[in-house]
Amino acid sequence: MKKQIGIIGLGKMGANIARNFKNKGWEVVAYNRTASVTKEIEKEGIIGAYSYEEIASKLEGPRVVWVMVPSNDPATEVLVSDSGILPHLSEGDYLIDAGNSYFKNTKQRATQIETKGVHFVDCGVSGGPEGALNGACCMVGGKKEDFEYLEEAFRDVSSPEAYEFFEGHAAGHFVKMVHNGIEYGMMQSIAEGFDVMKHSEFNLSLKSIARVYGKQSVISSRLIDWALKGFEEYGEDLESISGSASHSGEGEWTVQTAKELDIPIKVIEDSLQARINSQATPSFQGKIISMLRNIFGGHSIN
Repeated sequence: MKKQIGIIGLGKMGANIARNFKNKGWEVVAYNRTASVTKEIEKEGIIGAYSYEEIASKLEGPRVVWVMVPSNDPATEVLVSDSGILPHLSEGDYLIDAGNSYFKNTKQRATQIETKGVHFVDCGVSGGPEGALNGACCMVGGKKEDFEYLEEAFRDVSSPEAYEFFEGHAAGHFVKMVHNGIEYGMMQSIAEGFDVMKHSEFNLSLKSIARVYGKQSVISSRLIDWALKGFEEYGEDLESISGSASHSGEGEWTVQTAKELDIPIKVIEDSLQARINSQATPSFQGKIISMLRNIFGGHSIN
């Protein structure tokens, strides 16, 4: 494939994906609904487009378009509506949904898109804005022959060996959904443990604990490293951080899917409920979760 790609959606993830591709030698044509955002990124050598028609006209066939917009109404509008990108694509072009879409919606969109003769691939992206810029983790679903055609793109935008293909439309989004459900449980466990230690009889430094936990312990992880970064940046009391922890849908979808499959997932379900409860009863555990979400994903701390 030609190393040329269109990017739709220049939020904190999409803009960094565009930069990542450019840094790997790709010609990037980028569109954002807010024109000033597109104009700003043009200063970095990325080609700007100011309509779906224009982004399509600036790409050579077969076009490859990477869409990174919120998973609900915006994704439907961009991917499959008459006012989105699809009417401007041709048979044989490739459309990648790299947002965290609900896998059942992805399956429906795949049918609508392929009816038009356009190849469709779904991609769950993990790693936050930093990963989007320097090397993401990509979970790709769709048809094997489409993935093989696009593999160079996934290889270039990912950290070494940090991409994988899963057969079937929506399989990538399904794997990413469960990834986020697991993430909920891990974050809740970290929040609970640090809450216990903060309120113990001992005068413990949470930064020191996070630092030593991150050095070859059984629970060493990026989340522990981010906890250390958060305590260093915001202080151990996290006074400026909201104790109401938000959730963006994937944990809830994981719980719903598990119930449909009659599979108990108590840890993930309880961690989701803890976030819901924190909206009415803010807590130090909620502060830790909000802090972690901010550090790795750029989410609001308020």
